[in-house]
Amino acid sequence: MFTAIQTRIFRAALAMALCIFCALGSFAATVSTRHETRTNRKIKESTKTEKRMAAAKHSRVIARAKTPAAAVIVSKHGKRRARYYERFTASSFVSDPEAGDVTLGEDPLVREAAVNALGNMHGTVVAIDPSNGRILAMVNQRLALASGAQPCSTIKVSVALAALSEGIVTKDTPVNLGGWKMDMNQALAHSNNQYFEALGRRLGFQKVSYYAHQFGLGELAGWNIEGEHLGVYPTEELPASLGGVGKMCSFGESISMTPLQLGALMASIANGGTLYYLQHPNSATEVADFQPKVKRYLDIAPLIPEVSVGMLGATQFGTARSLRTSFTSEQVLGKTGTCSSAGTRFGWFGSFANSQFGRIVTVIFLEGDHAVYGPKAAELAGRFYRNLDEHNYFADKAPPVKSASLK
Repeated sequence: MFTAIQTRIFRAALAMALCIFCALGSFAATVSTRHETRTNRKIKESTKTEKRMAAAKHSRVIARAKTPAAAVIVSKHGKRRARYYERFTASSFVSDPEAGDVTLGEDPLVREAAVNALGNMHGTVVAIDPSNGRILAMVNQRLALASGAQPCSTIKVSVALAALSEGIVTKDTPVNLGGWKMDMNQALAHSNNQYFEALGRRLGFQKVSYYAHQFGLGELAGWNIEGEHLGVYPTEELPASLGGVGKMCSFGESISMTPLQLGALMASIANGGTLYYLQHPNSATEVADFQPKVKRYLDIAPLIPEVSVGMLGATQFGTARSLRTSFTSEQVLGKTGTCSSAGTRFGWFGSFANSQFGRIVTVIFLEGDHAVYGPKAAELAGRFYRNLDEHNYFADKAPPVKSASLK
């Protein structure tokens, strides 16, 4: 039996225990509520983040759908810069690039090598004998003879020759590009835009235009070639707001050049300075009666070794080095070009194989989407030269000739 004092003590302890139990329950409920609140807040924040990410992804998709479009990108250094996206509408491939070609007067070995190299890409291959201007093969003649396209960085070859002719630079002259310097060898090999913009501004539009016309731009390259269209060389300088003469000399802005025009210029470099009219025989009889036709003699023989170093560098370690994945048997000198306009990307490569037994000039021009660019054209040129080499094309040429481009 509990005494009265013990009973009171027991009741007080029981009451205290009940209070502590209630307090613990209230605390647990509070903790649970707070946890639930935090969880709900995280869910809401996660939902908002997902919405922002979805919106951003949608914005990027919309940006890519515009031509051109820009998105502001913040780098890790906090600098804001614009990244441009293009939507290409042209196709890089066709079912039959040879459709409609006239081939009776072409070299069958050269044509077969060109056809195999081009495959089903939307482009043209023009192969030329630089010693006389004869077109040995022209695959996809409709495109080769069309009105041309922006020459992109292949325009740099004519600008280099113009600057050398005017004595503005030599191949080894370092040009200040705003805190760093580069010479022509590096600029041609790596297709540096700033370098050729600087040369263009030093030359001025009148001299740039004069030399471009001397080298065959703005006039028909062929001699009575049916269907050949004329490229465009503007009579006025590109407005300063669009880059002026600098952009004309780095990207070929406002200029339209044909594959035949680039081929004729490359042939004049390969042969030491003779600009031939290009001729495309249409029969065996025309081949037998073939007579070269000189358009003009260019005073560039002393300058050819100057541009040759950079053009050789392009194929060995520069923008055209993809050529060497297929062909290394002979030296190849060339220049790539990549640019785009109105939903179509252009890929150019003008070159010649520098064999001791003779040369063959090759221009590859591609049209399409992301699959098209200058290094791709160089890769196809490598396949073309390899195809010729596998048939002993270079070794069968006789007699040996002295190089006019490399000394």
